[in-house]
Amino acid sequence: MLYKELQGHPRTKAMTVQYHTPKLSSNQCGSTLVQTIDAPLPLVWSILRRFDNPQAYKQFVKSCRLSAGNGGVGSIREVVVVSGLPAATSTERLDELDDECHVMMISIIGGDHRLVNYRSTTTLHEISDGGNGSGKTVVLESYVVDVPAGNSKEDTCCFADMIIACNLRSLARLTEKMAKF
Repeated sequence: MLYKELQGHPRTKAMTVQYHTPKLSSNQCGSTLVQTIDAPLPLVWSILRRFDNPQAYKQFVKSCRLSAGNGGVGSIREVVVVSGLPAATSTERLDELDDECHVMMISIIGGDHRLVNYRSTTTLHEISDGGNGSGKTVVLESYVVDVPAGNSKEDTCCFADMIIACNLRSLARLTEKMAKF
């Protein structure tokens, strides 16, 4: 089943409307990225939901430590970014974590970067495997961010899309490798 077919499912359609259709102000941009992963949803979710360990799959994260909370909703993490990016640190808050619906929402609340008022929502959706037990997962990640002064919406989205796409491909590689064993 392809993502287009998945969109026809009532639950996925409702979740897309609820979580992935943000209202943008005139100084904001946003996008939704899609990644199909050849691994079962519980495995993908077990990696993605670890707010305290984004470096498990995010290539641009050098390290992470929780500065508040225990990894649940309301927790705050201090992320150190790998060198070479136009940032060194990011302070992020876990706004929602729904293990039943597989929804995670994160806001960037500080750091030395240009992603002001950045909010992302990630949802996971299972694709039927025809009964063979392997399963596939579709990951939707959307975001909203302010456009920095001197930048265009297109440039801002292009930068954010590149980072998210790299993270999603890395998540796919990791979990697909894990699913084989």
